[in-house]
Amino acid sequence: MVLVTAASLQDPQGALRAFAGLEPHAERLLKIYADGRYAGNLPGLVQNLSGWDLEIVKRPDGQKGFVVLPKRWIVERTFAWLGKCRRLSKDYEFQPESSRAMIQWAMVRHMLRRLAPT
Repeated sequence: MVLVTAASLQDPQGALRAFAGLEPHAERLLKIYADGRYAGNLPGLVQNLSGWDLEIVKRPDGQKGFVVLPKRWIVERTFAWLGKCRRLSKDYEFQPESSRAMIQWAMVRHMLRRLAPT
């Protein structure tokens, strides 16, 4: 699922749009991990609307500086993979549909290289 929105859209609102688009295709989805930006009433909304468990991954209280957070590195690793695609290294696209297509193309390319290495 790829959703590209305007920068003016707040993250929790974008997440609700993404979850709405994901629902028909995710019968086996049970748990979603999110960072602290999605805390508040979003986990309850997601639970009520779709039955998914939205778990917020936060840094430990009082922790200063960098700390590796469980499950968070998966997202950061995926962004690093996408950043290797020259077209996604900067925001060159004017249309959200073009950005979405480039992200999907980059992930298909990445998956194919992992499935059938040269």
